[in-house]
Parts: sequence; C-alpha cells; structure tokens
Amino acid sequence: MILKTCASLLVFFLLAGLCLAADKPVSDDAIYDNVRIKLASDIDVKGGALKVDVKQGVVTLAGIVETQMQKDKAAKLAKKVKGVKSVVNQIEVKKRG
Repeated sequence: MILKTCASLLVFFLLAGLCLAADKPVSDDAIYDNVRIKLASDIDVKGGALKVDVKQGVVTLAGIVETQMQKDKAAKLAKKVKGVKSVVNQIEVKKRG
C-alpha cells in the first residue's frame, strides 16, 4: 500500500513539473544559441556565417546564401526552435561569381 502511494505521488510530481516547465518562457539568449546551432549544423544551409538577432522571441536572420532553398530552409529551421514567435528573413540570395 505504501509503495502504491509513493508511486502515485512520484507520478503526480513528475507531471506537475512537466506542466510548470512547459509554461516557462524561453529566453532570447537560449533561442539565439539554439537557432545558431541549428543553422550551423545543417548541411544544406551551412549557416555559420549567417547573422541571428533575437528580440522578445522574434528572430531576424541576415547574411548571404547561394540559393533560395538555403534561405527558405534557414527560416524553417529557425521557426522550429522552441520559444520562437516569428522569423524575419532578411537573408540575400547571391550566386558566386
């Protein structure tokens, strides 16, 4: 009986912790770091040279890429980061040459 009570309390506290953690807003610094990691690690975007700015969950991307696909994918990756409210895509597409 004590084991069931302890197990029930443990489950309750785990669920309560998850609910509280889900409501916690993500800081702009954390969003910045996660967007930079996503962009730099993507083999298509190769976004290490892209500029990222975050203000109140709004991510602004800037820089130069070679294809429209890279520009679109960079915005898509940024939008998937937890805490991002919107993305302003100011990336320019310029062919090498």
